[in-house]
Amino acid sequence: MTAPLSRSNADENLLHSQGYSQELHRGLSLWSSFSVGFATVSPVVGIYSVMSLGAMSAGPSWVWIVPLCLALQLLVALVYAELASQYPLAGGCYQWVKRLAGDRWAWFTGFMYLASALASLTTVAYLGGFWLWLFFTGEPPSANAQVFCGAVLLLVGLGVNLFGINPLKYFVNAGIVAEAIASIGIGVLLLLFFRNHSLSLLFEGLPATEGADGSYFSGFLTAMAVGGWAFLGFDACSQVSEETADARTSTPRAILRSMILVGLTVMLTAFAVTLSYTNTAGMVSGQIIDPVTPAVVDAFGAWSERPFVGIVLVAFIACVVSVQTYIGRAVFGMARDSILPASALLRQVDKRKVPFAAMVFSTLFASFGLALGLNATAVGTLIAFGSGGFFVVFLIVVSCALLARLSGRWKAEPGTFSLGRWGLLVNLAAFFWLVFESINVAWPRESLAPPGAPWFQVWAVILVFSVLAVLGLIYMFWAKPYLRSPVLQLRTE
Repeated sequence: MTAPLSRSNADENLLHSQGYSQELHRGLSLWSSFSVGFATVSPVVGIYSVMSLGAMSAGPSWVWIVPLCLALQLLVALVYAELASQYPLAGGCYQWVKRLAGDRWAWFTGFMYLASALASLTTVAYLGGFWLWLFFTGEPPSANAQVFCGAVLLLVGLGVNLFGINPLKYFVNAGIVAEAIASIGIGVLLLLFFRNHSLSLLFEGLPATEGADGSYFSGFLTAMAVGGWAFLGFDACSQVSEETADARTSTPRAILRSMILVGLTVMLTAFAVTLSYTNTAGMVSGQIIDPVTPAVVDAFGAWSERPFVGIVLVAFIACVVSVQTYIGRAVFGMARDSILPASALLRQVDKRKVPFAAMVFSTLFASFGLALGLNATAVGTLIAFGSGGFFVVFLIVVSCALLARLSGRWKAEPGTFSLGRWGLLVNLAAFFWLVFESINVAWPRESLAPPGAPWFQVWAVILVFSVLAVLGLIYMFWAKPYLRSPVLQLRTE
């Protein structure tokens, strides 16, 4: 009788069966994989991204958008969990589309994913730079200072990542503690002891929230677009699959747990701040860009502002570190198939089993993007594309999975996470949600752009995506990078 394989041997054999050898350090547990996903989606970063814009769009009743977007985005996470269980590989969506739809679509998906992820990394570093400067000076930063602080955060994140997977775990765990204090702890206290409004406020749509056409429905659609921003990044767990023990079981669990817990945390904070903040009209009118910090200071006193800013800063640092981590793995996962320029360098792994060149590459590109922060219009365009691009990538992946199911090519392997007979229904619902939300997020809205913004910023998602898509397709048909990809052969060099 053959002895059962150890968990580590089973992971390596699975990787070998997919055409690769174990090059990264498989040192992440289920908790650590969940931590990477949680820190990437980040309730703190999410709530600061959506709360003011959501309230401006739909009034205090915007909070009900959060559970709706969570439920719909969870459909996407379920499809991703199935794919991550079947193909637990660095490269994530690139690897899945490669096996579902072929090398051409895989290359295009990976290209758009990297573009969106790098825009996201720049955005998080730029926004985190505000809190870094505020923590040390007590004053909002100038444009130059915010860009400088964003670059500092990128260098800190790079340093943490280059030391290997173990230091990464400690930083991400610190971020989770900060998130728990800033979101869960403070949210519960605000609800229990510092609530200034009755629950009826949550069912109000104030006149200031009407859309450009004078209808509340227009504001609702805008709030839906904004609400979707809070639930991006859960796929980070799939990018670190080759560093996760028992990846077929752990990765799908990490994806779903991070998504659900982040969603519940964002809901708690949204409800708590909306019910406790006294200047509701100012928040809805857009005069108050950050209603969270004033709500905390009003409740706990002036002494609490600096510690709260420090906690938020730690959460942003953890988010930067984890976003850099998964982008580096995405670059590595594509480069080892030789489909990126300088692939021979980008797939190199150092003695700490870190894809160091891929990490440096992603940090440099995000740093170049930070220069856009010197111009409010340019950085607004970048932020808009970063969110819209992810939804288009989600749509490509979910569409490929749906076509595989409908054509009978979907084969769930034993031991993988599976939705069973519900798979087709969930996949179909996720597809329709992403068609709607991709259009909704990309829809040109002056209400989501700064006052007086030029037309190209209002059309940012469509323009930037179209330009990148055309450039990507030109390169794909000219250089044919997909032909360099090995047909599932084990690399031995």
